[in-house]
Amino acid sequence: MAQPSTVILGTGSYAPSRVLTNAELSKMVDTSDEWITTRSGIRERRIAAPGEHTSDMAVHAARAALADAQVSADEIDLLIVATVTADMALPAASCIIQHKLGLRTTTACFDLNAACSGFVYALDTGCAMLTSGRYHKALIIGVEKLSSVVDWTDRSTCVLFGDGAGAAVIGLSDTPGIGLIGTRLGAYGDGVDLLNIPKGGSSHPATAESIANREHFLRMKGKEVFKRAVFAMERASREILEQHKIHADHIACVIPHQANLRIIDAIAQYLELPIERFYVNVDRYGNTSSASIPIALDEARRAGRIKSGDLILLVAFGAGLTYGAALIRW
Repeated sequence: MAQPSTVILGTGSYAPSRVLTNAELSKMVDTSDEWITTRSGIRERRIAAPGEHTSDMAVHAARAALADAQVSADEIDLLIVATVTADMALPAASCIIQHKLGLRTTTACFDLNAACSGFVYALDTGCAMLTSGRYHKALIIGVEKLSSVVDWTDRSTCVLFGDGAGAAVIGLSDTPGIGLIGTRLGAYGDGVDLLNIPKGGSSHPATAESIANREHFLRMKGKEVFKRAVFAMERASREILEQHKIHADHIACVIPHQANLRIIDAIAQYLELPIERFYVNVDRYGNTSSASIPIALDEARRAGRIKSGDLILLVAFGAGLTYGAALIRW
């Protein structure tokens, strides 16, 4: 008897109502709409309201995904939350979200930190746990409140990031040929210094000096990260396609991490696919890290860009430096 496949039963997403445009940012730091758009393709991003936490955004996206899947909260026995901006350092955001959603106390809950690759990592983890036979339905959430860790005086980073959440409900199916085909995950730990929050961890606890030096905000070496992102995303995409003997032209829709339009263009060229095959919303949300792919996945599906039987490629790259790709037959 064939092993059941893991399938996405429903998706949901959420973005805060506050829109921060490039024009508004140009009044905050030395930048301009042209400078930001030319270098990133970003025109605006969403910013969480005062008092709106990471867990709150996650709950909105999760409820939309549950409704879409027609699955009740009581049916979820596994919750994985991909985030680098949990409400607090301890406990895990997943425990807070579990309580707010009203999930059962027997639901296994944990956070996963793989930055922008977080949703792909969480999807692979969730699917593996379902196929173990010990879990039946999982809720996977990618959520970030990056506005809380961005230095709003640093024009090289503050223009790139935004807040939001995306979610997916996954379950098992006996229908052959559908669901998660495979994943390709990895990391380049030698690039830790290229994208990080320098202080605040156990190796460098917060001090008055570190706070004064603004070392608890995100820092990035943009040019180096750009080169690594293009290389890693292209390599992961090629390797997973080769592994499963699938030609790139058979992919109906690519859902890439939405960090920079130039990165997406480069991946399209390397894979020799028209940019129309890529779902792009970076212009409206900026980089929402772990939330990036699930927001785009939900929007693409609801816009009719993904149909039953389509081959879908998810591919991401983020701090760590992590990377990941996933092939799905919808």
